[in-house]
Amino acid sequence: MKTFMAGAAGAALLLGASVAVVAQDKPTDPQIAHIAYSAGVIDIAAAKLALSKTKNKDVAEFAKSMRDDHEAVNAQALALVKKLNVTPQDNPTSQSLSKDAEKQRAELAKLDGAAFDKAYVAHEVAYHKQVNGALEKLLIPSASNADLKALLQTGLKLFQGHQLHAENVAAGLK
Repeated sequence: MKTFMAGAAGAALLLGASVAVVAQDKPTDPQIAHIAYSAGVIDIAAAKLALSKTKNKDVAEFAKSMRDDHEAVNAQALALVKKLNVTPQDNPTSQSLSKDAEKQRAELAKLDGAAFDKAYVAHEVAYHKQVNGALEKLLIPSASNADLKALLQTGLKLFQGHQLHAENVAAGLK
């Protein structure tokens, strides 16, 4: 149980700290594109880890939907930056997200069975809360390109659904 709570709290703190790096300066559209894409890659990797470890049907279905949905949104993001002839710009927030995600995946990889399932789903709840907050409060308001803003708004609606899905799966694991 301690690992479960530490994982959830850790994910929330790490993402919150990562977003705070950018919050001091309004991110540019190329930085926003990189942050959003990086956040998707992180969730895809976590979902793939879950699919390789879980034996729980609900957790597996959730992880599959995370992988598939984030791959689809990232494909749309890549198509948009190509259409706009924009190169996503690496930045401290993207770097921090990636570094923190590696640590979180390493912690999750040490777990098995119900302990893994609970920690993974708790991480997903915390992660989606933070990503959704960052989208609402920073990334969407900072985006200047209408197409990028629209993609972020569509992503937010999808990711809010992910958060609810994760909360429902978490409730079933208790």
